[in-house]
Amino acid sequence: MSSRVRILVAFLLNLGFSIFEFIGGAFTNSISIMSDALHDAGDAISILVSYILEVKSIKGKNNYYTYGYRRYSVLGALITTVILIIGAFFVIISSSIRIINPSTVNYNGMIILAVIGVVVNLVATYVTHKGSKLNQKAVSLHMFEDVLGWVVVLVGAFVIKFTGFYIIDAIMSICVSLFILFSALKNLKEVLDLFMEKSPIDIKVIEKDILSIDGVKGVHHLHIWSIDEENVSVTLHVVSKLKDFKVVKSRVKEVLKKKGITHVTVEMEEESEKCESTGCE
Repeated sequence: MSSRVRILVAFLLNLGFSIFEFIGGAFTNSISIMSDALHDAGDAISILVSYILEVKSIKGKNNYYTYGYRRYSVLGALITTVILIIGAFFVIISSSIRIINPSTVNYNGMIILAVIGVVVNLVATYVTHKGSKLNQKAVSLHMFEDVLGWVVVLVGAFVIKFTGFYIIDAIMSICVSLFILFSALKNLKEVLDLFMEKSPIDIKVIEKDILSIDGVKGVHHLHIWSIDEENVSVTLHVVSKLKDFKVVKSRVKEVLKKKGITHVTVEMEEESEKCESTGCE
């Protein structure tokens, strides 16, 4: 199953279930379920945006997007992650209010809804968890958050039923939201690293490997970046000891290929040649 199909399935499950939650929340008078319904509706919107951008990302290159549209997938991950962070803060605030002002709820209805919620979101999590792309990982994190949220509702409903301790679900919701917030911030850092074109590989290691190639005198102007966390590009200047640049260039590309680098641009120079490129180091 492709990443786009996984995201689409997650969207349909989230949208359908959020409607079900609004009805169930009104029936049980449960603020926690209504909060989850609002959160899931936001999830569905963000997942739809992710799906649209994921589809956009497969378009080929043109005169303006010379690398294609692959970074649109990363943009989808950014939007989804930001919405997830906002949602986590919303749940924390709502839960804090419920601690201060607990209200009576239909705990039997909560139990039924929670069981259904766990099952539906487990299916959605299973569908999305195999993806490695940041966009799909962000969507999967949404699904996992929803599973934990419904487990909290289920446990809280049972505790309320047998003890009458209404604030337990709010306390547990805050704990889950803090865990999800930590994971989302970690995912956000990965997305921002891509946008800032941080090298996904230790540049010193690459430089050392290239210098160990027979026929290479030196290497400079070495730059490594990734468009979409899967395709890594490198540009570099190589000073050759040999007159046959073709041999040295082939060796350099072979070494970089073994490192998982998919796009290599090599500028060859003679030992006596002075590099004239701006910013050459």
